[in-house]
Amino acid sequence: MGDRGTGLLKIAGITTLLLLLWCILVWESPLSFLTPNNLENLLRRTSLYGVLGIGVAFVIISSGIDLSIGSLVCLAACLLALFLQVDYVPVGQVEVWQVRADASTISVAADHGFNQGDELWYYKDRRNKGLVKVVNIGDTELLDGKSVTVLTVEPPPKRDQDSREEKPLGKISSTFDVVNYDGKVAKLENSAPGLKHNDKILFVHGNETPREKTIDQNGEDNQIILTDEDSGLNADFRAVPIRKTPYMSIPLALLSVFGIVLCLGVIHGLLITRLKMQPFVVTLCGLLIYRGLSRWLTNDQTVGFIEYQETLGKVATGRWETGIQFMPVKVDPTNDASSWKLVWDSAEGAQMFGIPYSFFIFLAVIVSAIIFLNLTVWGRHLQAVGRNEEAARYSGISTHRITTLAYVLCAVLTGLGGVMFAIDSNSIAPSSFGNFFELYAIAAAVLGGCSLRGGEGSILGVVVGTALMQTLYNSIVLLKIPDELEFTIIGAVILFGVAGDELTRMLAAKFRSKEA
Repeated sequence: MGDRGTGLLKIAGITTLLLLLWCILVWESPLSFLTPNNLENLLRRTSLYGVLGIGVAFVIISSGIDLSIGSLVCLAACLLALFLQVDYVPVGQVEVWQVRADASTISVAADHGFNQGDELWYYKDRRNKGLVKVVNIGDTELLDGKSVTVLTVEPPPKRDQDSREEKPLGKISSTFDVVNYDGKVAKLENSAPGLKHNDKILFVHGNETPREKTIDQNGEDNQIILTDEDSGLNADFRAVPIRKTPYMSIPLALLSVFGIVLCLGVIHGLLITRLKMQPFVVTLCGLLIYRGLSRWLTNDQTVGFIEYQETLGKVATGRWETGIQFMPVKVDPTNDASSWKLVWDSAEGAQMFGIPYSFFIFLAVIVSAIIFLNLTVWGRHLQAVGRNEEAARYSGISTHRITTLAYVLCAVLTGLGGVMFAIDSNSIAPSSFGNFFELYAIAAAVLGGCSLRGGEGSILGVVVGTALMQTLYNSIVLLKIPDELEFTIIGAVILFGVAGDELTRMLAAKFRSKEA
């Protein structure tokens, strides 16, 4: 029996185990396991963890190991959240650099764009704040090397102030007349350009507390539709449109995250190949370093993607509806759960089954990985390095480059997994996000036929191994097994899986020796 036959035998064995587990769940808990929601959730979790499993499979095939996956997932997620932080900036906002109460003047940035008669909202200062009207626009002058314009305003400021340490005193911005306010609809005299869904409007008044409202949509004829109404608002207020401004665009943020994790993968590879450090030590240090960096970058605070529900959120929660409707129901309410049937299409209780968008990303990763590992020279070299690095070097293979490539691929796929997990959970706690993900990934790869000795592995096997791991987790929930036994059960299955792998290896070796 050759290596290919042994590999197929391993995949067949793990697939049989997966099918057996599915049969047990269908028999014991059909009304929960066969619901569209549960199957979609199982498919989504398999996709997320499967990306990590394929990444670590490349490293294991090269006879290495990567223990930093969980922490790198957390770092990638935190970096994406930081890069996509949103700042809400009022339209027409400029800095205030000097205030003279006795002269009723405010010195603002020269490129202010204000006109005489404008009503402005001055804020970010404890005393000098509120609505002011521009009475006169003075000349542009230099103030501590900055070009400023002196505005005469009324009412006059309450105290003198000067900027210190090159920091502005506060901010001042344009306001718009509220022609009419009716429930959720505010009509402005001049609609601020570029306002979109989830931008905001601050309604200000000389004698009332400011009220911030979120925009649902920008209607026609300068009408702005808000997400909620306020009975206390009226046309006596003035509007300060506030535009949502991300630090980075989504494509740039994603490219930045992948660029950083790629560099970290290169560093892993160079430390292992050039400094001859053990992969266990390098990636264990990475596990600690990346977790610490994540906590430091976020001040150990939870970060998320609340502002991106309509964009990234749809990628995480969206699905392609197949048009298939079904639902398991009890035939006899007095009988146990085994008395059931599936109702289809428009029958009462049937639900639409959809394929999560994350599965299509996973599918693209699967196809790309299979092509790379089996149909390219780099894939064949990777397997050769894993089987015998010294023999591969004597054969003319650049073992250092191939090993580094394995860690780069693992890091990039881990970064992709981190992004997918981040937008799926929509919330990242840097102290715990990604914990034990490296164990799940390594376990899926080993169960799928990747030998920890290196040189052996199958992408399809990793996919099946990931599906088995997630089905195990699903079965613990559905069969109401105590949560405390989760790791015990998963560990036992992995142990039996590895033992089966070793038995298969021994039988194959014995069979080959007989043939010889």
